[in-house]
Amino acid sequence: MSRATRSFDNADIYGGGEAEKVLGQALREVPGMRDSVLITTKCGVQHAGNPRPDSPHRWNFSREYIVASCEQSLKRLGVDAVDIFMLHRPDFLADPEAIAQAFSELRQSGKARWFGVSNFRPSLLTAVQVACPMPLIVHQVEISLAKLDAFTDGTLDQCLIERITPMAWSPLAAGLIGDGARRLLPAQRSYRVEKFLPELDAVAAARGTSRVVIALAWLLKHPARIMPVVGSTNPERIREASKACDIDLTREEWYRLLNAARGEPLP
Repeated sequence: MSRATRSFDNADIYGGGEAEKVLGQALREVPGMRDSVLITTKCGVQHAGNPRPDSPHRWNFSREYIVASCEQSLKRLGVDAVDIFMLHRPDFLADPEAIAQAFSELRQSGKARWFGVSNFRPSLLTAVQVACPMPLIVHQVEISLAKLDAFTDGTLDQCLIERITPMAWSPLAAGLIGDGARRLLPAQRSYRVEKFLPELDAVAAARGTSRVVIALAWLLKHPARIMPVVGSTNPERIREASKACDIDLTREEWYRLLNAARGEPLP
């Protein structure tokens, strides 16, 4: 996957399916748009109350649910196939063989071209990959200067080994790196970006750009070729974020930012 690819990330639970419908409307209204973009979407999260009032919030990777979810996403998007279909959250009852059957069925029917996962433990990704006849090509996981786990828990190492593209969701820590947070997930409320913002601003000033550009360039420096998923709906902010592709941080700059984000020097 190329960094230059124009990609739209989605999921069946975003806005209760409305996000997919909005993208589908844009695809219908803009001539040739479908041929020039990469469409990804995800499934596997079932909210409480679905399908019965007493149903708990849970994750579902059963073969039937995966296939049905993809078909429903296609209807909302108004397309015949999605480019990349992902599993959203790691179902504790995940059966790799059932997942492989669902992916094979979707690929053979032409409803999904490629497959990936999101928020998986490296060990579960391996189990699914061993069962699947096709390669898993993306792993979407939270990565930012405020969320460094992927650098130490084996996620990025696995991406390098398996040639999987890591897609970094919340690469600006839900807006904490930038002009302020919009919607923080519970786990993100403990992020302390103030420990690295001064260093981030110093690098940005030296480079004549913004902290947002440097924060994204920091991700792009990694050899796994991290693809940041930028969540802004403001076209100007998206244009600003794209400038990160033109910045190649030095190793010294990169490690200064890492040390600041860690809050301590390396051993």
